[in-house]
Amino acid sequence: MTRVTSKGQVTIPAEIRAAAHVGAGTELEWSYEPFSQRIMASKASPRKRRKASRFDAVVGSATIKMSTDEILALTRGDPEE
Repeated sequence: MTRVTSKGQVTIPAEIRAAAHVGAGTELEWSYEPFSQRIMASKASPRKRRKASRFDAVVGSATIKMSTDEILALTRGDPEE
């Protein structure tokens, strides 16, 4: 069961979102008929993607393999390293 908020918002239960592959940004179409209601992911407009980050181009491009501890030691200036 889901309750509608004063702003007209609803929460789709997690198990239904997972089964229907509905995530953040998915557009839904609502259909009303007197004795049934249907909600379905919109096929007309594809899922909106987040705005590209200036860091997207470099994600995964590091060539030096360092542990988190090694990186922290470098940034903190730990004398042990």
